[in-house]
Amino acid sequence: MADPQSTPAPAHPPTPTPTVVVDEVHVTYTVGGGSAGGRGAATAALSRMLRRGEKRPTGRRVHAVKGVSFVAYRGEAIGLIGSNGSGKSTLLKAIAGLQPVERGQVYTDGQPSLLGVNAALMNDLTGERNVILGGLAMGMSRTEVRERYDEIVDFSGINEKDDAISRPMGTYSSGMGARLRFSIAAAKSHDVLLIDEALSTGDARFRRRSQQRIDELRAAAGTVFLVSHSNSTITETCERALWLEAGTLRRDGPAKEVVAAYEEFTATGATTGAK
Repeated sequence: MADPQSTPAPAHPPTPTPTVVVDEVHVTYTVGGGSAGGRGAATAALSRMLRRGEKRPTGRRVHAVKGVSFVAYRGEAIGLIGSNGSGKSTLLKAIAGLQPVERGQVYTDGQPSLLGVNAALMNDLTGERNVILGGLAMGMSRTEVRERYDEIVDFSGINEKDDAISRPMGTYSSGMGARLRFSIAAAKSHDVLLIDEALSTGDARFRRRSQQRIDELRAAAGTVFLVSHSNSTITETCERALWLEAGTLRRDGPAKEVVAAYEEFTATGATTGAK
């Protein structure tokens, strides 16, 4: 008879590690009313100076995210779906710390990175210079950027037909720019990577490479959030999905189940008013 004391205890799965906690978050912002439109930052600043002391229109208040709560765990890839204007991109910005939260709290373990390094990329500079600037903005050293430069350019695929990397980024199509931004951001591992629509650009080969890279980032103990209007991209890339509609979280669960519910919802024409 075996000694009961020598019987090993059953193995328990490791406790998942939370990386993002969103607790009853509300996000509001104001549109219109005193905005400078497309006149540029300098003109807008001058207009504000000239209008000091004047009573300005208050604009329209938008309640973009309404009491959203969820917990994301290390190693997850989570898709965000919903109609246009449902609050998906606003929620990503709030998680990244780029959009103030009116009520509720966002807790993150590590530094979230919103895909795009948009603020660092400059249209009048070449793609080559933007790879360097973008890499530095993502926290890489100059040595790391040099070591990964060819990999970044090759991954983006923008140089396959001509020497696009040596041209100003302002000459790129929106798809080329999005692919280069994804390639820069994906060259570095992230605690939390937030991707907004980048995988909807490019051909099937680029999407496959992108999905493979997301899997690698998750395997490196990261968490990935993906916003996309392509339901197939969500189900192929993510095992979990959050469905936002009119700023509220309607469903949180396995990606295929949530996408199926959303597709049934849209098929009924229930998304009236979505833009």
